[in-house]
Amino acid sequence: MYAEVVNSPDELRAEPGKVYVTTNHDVIRRWAEERGAVPATVAGTEHPETGTLGVLTFDFPPIGDNERLRHVSWDDWFDTFDRRELNFIFQQQLADGRQSNFFRLENPHREDA
Repeated sequence: MYAEVVNSPDELRAEPGKVYVTTNHDVIRRWAEERGAVPATVAGTEHPETGTLGVLTFDFPPIGDNERLRHVSWDDWFDTFDRRELNFIFQQQLADGRQSNFFRLENPHREDA
């Protein structure tokens, strides 16, 4: 899968089906907020020994329907994202032009990534 690198919210274009990748906090936060999503982690996956959150995700509307998700602050979410040196891979729009909620977090240092 080819993804276009974006380093600022100003670089995003509304291009149906296009996949982007970023580490920019402003891009990620704007993408989530445009969808009404809040930063979250999957309960029970935390790493107390390192002080980091577990599996990072977002809670999309209707907010609070998934009991497995625990809401976290943007600061904590981004702290874990940065510590793990993750990439945020996402779409703005589906191929048919509707807003997309597709995203994936990827560690570029993993051999199977």
